[in-house]
Amino acid sequence: MKRDYFEEVDVAVTVCAKDGTILDMNGKSRKTNLRPGQESILGQNVLDCHPEPARSLLEDMLRNPRTNVYTVEKEGLKKLIFQTPWYDEGEYAGFMELSMVLPEIIPHRVRKPAR
Repeated sequence: MKRDYFEEVDVAVTVCAKDGTILDMNGKSRKTNLRPGQESILGQNVLDCHPEPARSLLEDMLRNPRTNVYTVEKEGLKKLIFQTPWYDEGEYAGFMELSMVLPEIIPHRVRKPAR
């Protein structure tokens, strides 16, 4: 039995093919990204879900795979957005986005290497 560890986690996970087609969304992603009345956006192009300048950036990332990380504030919540390529048997297959709400105060720890 294969388990879907991401379905109920409190992080929105969206997976796209290299042409921008939305392949998969976990529960948090559906809750975050679907508009009222929408049941699914699977099969749609992720570029159609983003206004400029985000659209052009994503379009370039699809052509030139790289990781993009930033924070954004939306509806009073600060979020960390982590967009990164994913690979299938070593071949670039698209990118995935992880979006998580950040607490107002985040401890920062510096870890020293074990000796």
